[in-house]
Amino acid sequence: MAEFIFMLTHNDSTVPNALEICRDLCVPGLRYVGFKDVGLPFERLKELSAAIHANGQQVMLEVVSESTEDELRSVRAALGLEVDYLLGGTHAREALDILDGAGIRYCPFPGRVSGHPSRLRGTIAEITASARHLASLPCVHGLDLLAYRYDGDVETLVHSVVAATTHAPVIAAGSVDSVERIRRLSTLGAWAFTIGGAIFEGAFGGTDVREQIETVLAAAGGV
Repeated sequence: MAEFIFMLTHNDSTVPNALEICRDLCVPGLRYVGFKDVGLPFERLKELSAAIHANGQQVMLEVVSESTEDELRSVRAALGLEVDYLLGGTHAREALDILDGAGIRYCPFPGRVSGHPSRLRGTIAEITASARHLASLPCVHGLDLLAYRYDGDVETLVHSVVAATTHAPVIAAGSVDSVERIRRLSTLGAWAFTIGGAIFEGAFGGTDVREQIETVLAAAGGV
């Protein structure tokens, strides 16, 4: 069973009505809810983080900023937002210095990541080597793998990264838009997967967010 992380995001940006949606997210089996570092001002993101915690869920912030300066600014913001997990980013050593002692579980991007929405580049061997290196760093909790944002053999990529980093949970992030993909990721050993935009586009049955979340949880074996 893979964990489902519901992202209040679309096109790699936090949706404007994220806080309103959050008020109806006390769904049995939904343990993790996240958002991106872009789309809403800091104070609104702080309200959102507090609302997710009030639902009894853990908060994940995913960094998709393209410049080093913006990325590290977002890492610092994670401290003020009091998130439980920080996902993404490509400057792991600098991020770890900022997060030192904060108790936030950090899961950076392996491989070469570029663009917005983010895309994963490189060969499977290169991405796997990057994942192995990141997982070896003290205080790196896991990895945020842009599995379905990769143009090559996704299943081989996920299998390779999971096998190379057995002590670090792998989150498959981005473009998980079908029950089939959810089940494949679980079979391949991903600890968790994120879905945001696909739900807002109705990929899991209509326009009702809560009903689609329940469909995803059932596919993941979480209910």
